[in-house]
Amino acid sequence: MLLTIAGLVAFLASAAVALHLAISRNGAAVLNAIDRLTGGSGGAALLATVSTGNHREQQVIVWGPDDNTQTNAPCPVLVFVHGGSWASGNPVDYGFIARAFVPKGFVVVLAGYRLGPDGKYPGMIEDTARAIGWTHSKIAHYGGDPARITIAGHSAGAYNVMMAALEKRWLTREGVASSDIAGVVGLSGPYEIYPYTSDASKAAFAHASDPHSTQPVAHIRGDAPPLLLIHGAKDKLVRPNNTPMLARMIEAAGGSAQAHLYPEMAHREPLVALASPWRQARDIDEKIATFAHSTAVGDTASVPVQGESR
Repeated sequence: MLLTIAGLVAFLASAAVALHLAISRNGAAVLNAIDRLTGGSGGAALLATVSTGNHREQQVIVWGPDDNTQTNAPCPVLVFVHGGSWASGNPVDYGFIARAFVPKGFVVVLAGYRLGPDGKYPGMIEDTARAIGWTHSKIAHYGGDPARITIAGHSAGAYNVMMAALEKRWLTREGVASSDIAGVVGLSGPYEIYPYTSDASKAAFAHASDPHSTQPVAHIRGDAPPLLLIHGAKDKLVRPNNTPMLARMIEAAGGSAQAHLYPEMAHREPLVALASPWRQARDIDEKIATFAHSTAVGDTASVPVQGESR
């Protein structure tokens, strides 16, 4: 019996190691598959895939409630932008984000952008702003409320949405004011990465004539949309102090920001926590949903910077 228990423990440990390895190599696709198998659809349905440019990576994928759960009232909207060091990733693999938030009352837009040399600065921001512009003008056709758009991203995607929200010119080009964005969510985001030290940041930004202007911290303003920033304290890829630093700077300028550091989490864990079965044991999806439900265009309430979260 003891050998049987020991063997089971060893098997589970090996399976956990194999799963983490699979997630590290092709994280979003693996998470998406596990989420679909363990959590089901959650009443979420893929509504449309739309090209936003001539490049295959310029696209938006719209998810909303299926026919059995649709309501007449327009839903708040969550636009999510994937990470991948500006070199990899596909919004197709992020259906688990939709299955996490459509049941919470959202229409979800998964946004793609050009990657690698095709999307180097400022291409990734231009494409993200274009996806936001498309959402603002078209989302009502899919049951979304254009006055309640929250933009969110993980890692490189968090950089993209933060630049689109803070540096006004990107959204202005798409006919959208930054004041049209109800809130911004950043997961494991790099908000100050100059001087560039990683191969990924050098490939994406080293050609910029004004490196300082490529950084979100260079565009701090008190009238920015409210921010919700989440980071793992054990992140080895993006320095965890990026999150409380940005929150303090926004607050000092008179804006609204929340910062949550999770002591036990590394770089990918905030994203993993949005997939089934992990999200049942975490509160990150609830934090994001509560934040996004509480914001709308025209809101001015300030939320103070917060410390560690569980």
